[in-house]
Amino acid sequence: MRTKILGVALATAAALALTACGGGSGGDSDKPAADVSAAPKKAAITLDRPNPKPDLVLTDTSEKKYELVKETKGHPVLLYFGYTYCPDVCSTVVADMADAAKKLPKADRDNLKIVFVTTDPERDTPKRMREWLDAQGGQDIVGLTGSFDTVQAAAKPLGILVEKPKKEKDGSITVSHGAQVIGFSPKDDGGHWVYTAETTAAQYAKDLPKIVKGENP
Repeated sequence: MRTKILGVALATAAALALTACGGGSGGDSDKPAADVSAAPKKAAITLDRPNPKPDLVLTDTSEKKYELVKETKGHPVLLYFGYTYCPDVCSTVVADMADAAKKLPKADRDNLKIVFVTTDPERDTPKRMREWLDAQGGQDIVGLTGSFDTVQAAAKPLGILVEKPKKEKDGSITVSHGAQVIGFSPKDDGGHWVYTAETTAAQYAKDLPKIVKGENP
């Protein structure tokens, strides 16, 4: 199995090219890669104009309908698109968010919604997602699956490129997706912050107390 993590242009006019997970390279060759040595000290990229929360209706790991806008209204949200068969990046990102969330006071932890949307819905069943999320320490993370077209349409306005899983001649499957985490404010439900795959658990832990209040980290 191979995974490509694709870089996308952000609303701030900066573009980030993320390294490949599992061996492939990023897909958008016409978009410049950010110089890692010049990366900002802050983990979060704060957008000049927040992205609206996608009106996404999928199936959660309990096999119940989950309406993202309705279920997360007025809550701080971390939204990530990935898949459970990912050999490294996805599990690291999810585990880091889960670890950081556990360091919050209980009231803030209960208020925070971390949502994982699969980019490989054909293989990521609700049961598999629940087992995988739990294995990353994400017992409280919401896992969503459903139509690939629905997932792709929700990711696009956020600047996250998601491509349909492709079966290669050798039988492996290439799944290409952007690895950003989008942070939504509880104040206006807008996506104000972007985190890359390089964000650590310690950086999330530092930022989350402000994000749960709707403040720029």
